[in-house]
Amino acid sequence: MKNVGILGATGAVGREMLKVLAERNFPVGKLRLFASARSAGNKLPFRGKEIEVEEATENSFDGLDIVLGATKNDLAKKFAPHIVKAGALFIDNSSAFRLNDDVPLIVPEINAKDAFGHKGIIANPNCSTIITFVAVNAINKLSKITAMVASTYQATSGAGAGGPVELAEQMRAQVEGGEIKSEVFPHRIIGNVIPQIGSFTENGYTTEEMKMQNEGRKIMRLPDLKVTCTCVRVPVVRSHSISVTVYTEEKLDLAAVKNAIAAEKGCRLYDDTEKGLYPMPILTSDQDLVFVGRIRRDIANENGIALWCCGDQIRKGAATNAVQIAELFF
Repeated sequence: MKNVGILGATGAVGREMLKVLAERNFPVGKLRLFASARSAGNKLPFRGKEIEVEEATENSFDGLDIVLGATKNDLAKKFAPHIVKAGALFIDNSSAFRLNDDVPLIVPEINAKDAFGHKGIIANPNCSTIITFVAVNAINKLSKITAMVASTYQATSGAGAGGPVELAEQMRAQVEGGEIKSEVFPHRIIGNVIPQIGSFTENGYTTEEMKMQNEGRKIMRLPDLKVTCTCVRVPVVRSHSISVTVYTEEKLDLAAVKNAIAAEKGCRLYDDTEKGLYPMPILTSDQDLVFVGRIRRDIANENGIALWCCGDQIRKGAATNAVQIAELFF
């Protein structure tokens, strides 16, 4: 049995971590939940009990074996040294440490062995990065991926608990003829798509878009991988979708690609267009597999394979991936 802490336990990802720990029968001994002072005293359910939330302090982590992080970058950076000093393994869902050379960036289906080189911190990749590379990992095994073009269609819950609330409020206002207010998103999301997630950088891409290339290079051990990515917020509650074309060193047989994806860990081949079967958010929410379909050859380049994938960004894109990393050690 292992003593486990969740930093940021009252947020959407923290609550999902609780759920996943229970579902996967993780060997939890003592469980401690940490959040801000304003959330301290609240109670969250776990395996039939109510666990009281504590205020996170620098001295909170003694006696813990593992801490799952579900906070923003600044808090992850603040508490990480104290977690490591206490002797716990910190599995962090923020982007604070992802590109640090001494911090493994792990998707267990792809690079589990890299996790064992940690120095007290392991990083969870970006949600869209996880979903996309789980979908294409089988292709990379057939022939090295050299470049990708991707467009993400990201659900409102990817912006936190307030995202779906704002979508619902805007839907209600549209039906009732009320004022449509936008606070979580830079523009109205109802009846709209917003081609900006993250802040814009000097090269014209957003910070979210650059994660696909920068994190993908590290996870896949493809230092020269080039990724052109466009991230779009869509009026969906849960589960991200990605349209991606991968370019490989060799021309691949389409049937071989489908067979490889069907056999890959973490994937479900869902590709029968004659029957109207292809991945969609309503199919992939509240579960952990990445559905992959619409697999076809790129017309513009014979070494390109186009596909469409969907996955639950709160589970596989965050909470479940973190728990899977923890399972590697216990």
